[in-house]
Amino acid sequence: MSKFTDTSEKAFQHLIVKHLVEQNGFRESRSTDFNKEFCINSEQLGEFIRTTQPETWEMIQRKGERAFLVRLDAKIAKLGVVEVLRKGVKHFDKTVDLFYRQPSSNYNAKGLRQYEANIFSVTQELIYSNDNANRLDLTIFLNGLPVITAELKNPLSGQTVYNAIRQYQNDRDPKDKIFAFARGMVHFAADTELVFMTSQLNKKNTFFLPFNKGLNDGKPIPPFGSGNPVNPEGLKTHYWWEEVLTKSSLANIIDKFAQVVDEEDEETKKVKRKMIFPRYHQLTAVRQILAHAKANGVGNRYLVQHSAGSGKSKSIAWLAHQLHGLYDTSGEVHLFNSVIVITDRIVLDKQLSDDIKQFAPKRGIVEHITGENGSKTSQLKEALANQKKVIVCTVQTFPFLLDEMADMPAMNFAIIIDEAHSGQSGQTASKMNAVLADKHTEEEAEEEKSLEDKINELIESRKMITNGSYFAFTATPKNKTLETFGIKSAETYTDEYGELKHKFYAFHVYSMKQAIEEEFIHDVLKNYTTYSSFYKLIKAVEDNPEFDTKQAQKKLRAYVEGHEFAIGEKAKIMIDHFHRDVKGLINSEAKAMIVTKSIECAIKYKLAFDEYLKEIKSPWKAIVAFSGKKTYNGVEYDEVSMNNFKNFRTNIPKNFKRNEYRFLIVAEKYQTGFDEPKLHTMYVDKKLAGVQTVQTLSRLNRAYKPHKKDTFVLDFFNEAEDIQKAFAPYYTATILSEETNPNKLNDLVDSLEEFEVYTEAQINDFFVKYIAGEDRTKLDPIIDRSAAFFKDELAKDQQIDFKARAKSFLRVYSYLGKILDFNNQSWEKLFWYLKLLVPKLYIEQTDDLAEGILESIDMESYRPSKQTTQNIILAEEPGEVSPIPVEITGGTAEPVLDTLENILSAFNQRFGDIDWSDKDKVRKILTEQLPAEMKASKEIMDAIQHSDRQNAKISSDNKIEELMQQYLFTQTEIFKKFTTDKDFERRYKEYIFDMLIATKAGGDRIGL
Repeated sequence: MSKFTDTSEKAFQHLIVKHLVEQNGFRESRSTDFNKEFCINSEQLGEFIRTTQPETWEMIQRKGERAFLVRLDAKIAKLGVVEVLRKGVKHFDKTVDLFYRQPSSNYNAKGLRQYEANIFSVTQELIYSNDNANRLDLTIFLNGLPVITAELKNPLSGQTVYNAIRQYQNDRDPKDKIFAFARGMVHFAADTELVFMTSQLNKKNTFFLPFNKGLNDGKPIPPFGSGNPVNPEGLKTHYWWEEVLTKSSLANIIDKFAQVVDEEDEETKKVKRKMIFPRYHQLTAVRQILAHAKANGVGNRYLVQHSAGSGKSKSIAWLAHQLHGLYDTSGEVHLFNSVIVITDRIVLDKQLSDDIKQFAPKRGIVEHITGENGSKTSQLKEALANQKKVIVCTVQTFPFLLDEMADMPAMNFAIIIDEAHSGQSGQTASKMNAVLADKHTEEEAEEEKSLEDKINELIESRKMITNGSYFAFTATPKNKTLETFGIKSAETYTDEYGELKHKFYAFHVYSMKQAIEEEFIHDVLKNYTTYSSFYKLIKAVEDNPEFDTKQAQKKLRAYVEGHEFAIGEKAKIMIDHFHRDVKGLINSEAKAMIVTKSIECAIKYKLAFDEYLKEIKSPWKAIVAFSGKKTYNGVEYDEVSMNNFKNFRTNIPKNFKRNEYRFLIVAEKYQTGFDEPKLHTMYVDKKLAGVQTVQTLSRLNRAYKPHKKDTFVLDFFNEAEDIQKAFAPYYTATILSEETNPNKLNDLVDSLEEFEVYTEAQINDFFVKYIAGEDRTKLDPIIDRSAAFFKDELAKDQQIDFKARAKSFLRVYSYLGKILDFNNQSWEKLFWYLKLLVPKLYIEQTDDLAEGILESIDMESYRPSKQTTQNIILAEEPGEVSPIPVEITGGTAEPVLDTLENILSAFNQRFGDIDWSDKDKVRKILTEQLPAEMKASKEIMDAIQHSDRQNAKISSDNKIEELMQQYLFTQTEIFKKFTTDKDFERRYKEYIFDMLIATKAGGDRIGL
């Protein structure tokens, strides 16, 4: 009889064990070796201590082996197995080492011998409890202590990884010692296709995370998505046992990655302990970066594109601590003296710092620059002078580095940038680079510098430092970020100047698509609902003046969208929607964010929310967030006075975590870097564009297992197509389509010279005086001659054009200056000249040809209407972003004048009423016939006259619903609109009720 391939689950299990034993030096131990009382392999533990610490073993035997096991068991229960493995256990006068880490340097012979003495073993079918005969498919031990358990399944036998997950959730009791918190590092559920992991069992609430490569395996090439790529030489999940479960890998994870951390609940102040184990993309990204840095030395740049919500803070923490201990290929020299972590997200600065401190192998190596204990300058100076291993600060802190640190000894730096959008831009980068590169040596100070030396020094200070490596993390890399930190593609293209150029892409990618498919974050483009606003504006003056049509239409749109009544209507839609569809989600803890276009609009929304929440007797409250102060209707507002918190004083994130606060109204603040997992719904009343769209909507994407199932966006301002376009470059991998050609800057300089605002002699005269530090009285007359020529000799269109081009040069050169491999002294001199000239270039404001139009109109009606709810679908190919623009077109468009009547007609036509089939008939029914029937009802008018407002409103609403039934067959269009469009129903009921009140007391209001 022929022998067929064994495709059973047992064969899968044996394949893994065979590889660990034969290829990785694991031992295979038996279930009977397991001591269930102490949850250890007693024999291997004893052998390890006996062979590596004979004196300690003799003491343990003398004092009693059981006494030691009792103490070890208590320490693991208290600290977790990782901490005990790292630090050992103090027992009487000895410290019992339980694990020897792999030494960083190959020259540490003693450390290598100790590391090789570690005993890694694997047990199949471990019976772990006296209470049942349950078996674990695989259990991995280190020196007799269990660190990993695994349940395996085989799809060919009809069971998958999800059966393994349910086995842990339903059949594995967290009370059994082997599953106790932090008793092991991680529990894996795996089959031949997928791997999942959890660090803590909690019965049916156990949350498993994917531990898969992704189809692109971290590379910026398609296909993207969850799962694992086809393995031409074996099973898809081979990496799990061939790469992750190896001796060196597990030793590294125990030493550098796995960690028990404390998280404090802001409201209850209770501390919750969590066992952290790296996900596959975190583990491999850090390891690949370290391997590349080790092989290629100092002076390289790395861009890591990891999706928002994917654990970047922890990846940064792991990378920071391993960079400062990294040796070069010789194994003798540390690559970096200090690691500087810069965050551009002020909100998360402390969170990131706390993460880094919690993952520190020992105290005292992390310094967080806050300015609380002395000046930021002195803190930075002291931290660098003392060669603190990891220094954490915001990019805003870096300008404080400068003057006092000029004599700092030269060192090598690893610079990690969190959310690398502006962290390396402009003058902050130049100042930082000058300090870190240590340009000011004693030899240079003694030698008189020529003008050329000084110019070259300025140019060099602008460039990326050569005594450091940059590691930039972002979910949404911009063109500057890609060109500054990205990898050049191997393939080239020919640009418009005939030169060969490269594209740029990230070093490692964990895509938004993969994160969504793995359910690590939510897809914020599902359930995307758009609203359109319909208005009718009327003349409020007798005459018919003319205005510029473009300016007028822009003002009219801003007027109606920011009108108190319009905001009040939108606020009611938001609040009603929240109470109807959102409040019960996320275990009845769901929250919402309202994104507004200005501080004044945020204030109006806060007032409208407070009024309507009070009117409907809602238990929930709204918070408003904006910077500074704003006067509106003669009253000065700020967020402190408007929020009037009782707890946490001015801390908005802490207060928003409290159950009573369900709405956060923002103007610019908290649209990036704000992390609140209970945030489910976003109401958008602001134009979003580009990367801001992704960053803003991504506030919703954080998972909150098991209660958070989805997200919801209700957008009053943007079209679904625009949102799709904004997200497209960042859904998979982002590639810079074209690198910047310095010749474009030459062209820009040529175009600037054509205006004759300055001469070469002026620039040289200015720069000699400027670099010599002469008084402003010597400099300003030179610049003022250019400013006078600009004002007197250039037409207005030319002024606009020149100033736009000058600002473009300043922006592009300050960026290109960091990455160019040549020095252009004329560009550097022009940069400083224009930098001081541009602020003096005043352009008379264009006449406001729409001035007075808002005083000439009234809003007769306003009606927001739901358009569509859809899932916005994105393409799966890598997205491309265009390079930094250099070409600028200036000038102003000729105004087009028209009468107020025509402008209002065009506006009302664009933003008009519902497209009824017979508008006149419908309007007559809704505004005349049905209101007349309501007024004719004695019951309703008595309620209006004698009942309180709330009961009268209930009576009115009920009567309207009754009257609407008569239109079921005769006016189906009206009946359907009323019964299916909740916003229309609410507005119409309010319209009728207000009309009845006005009938009783006299008055009027904005119409339906």
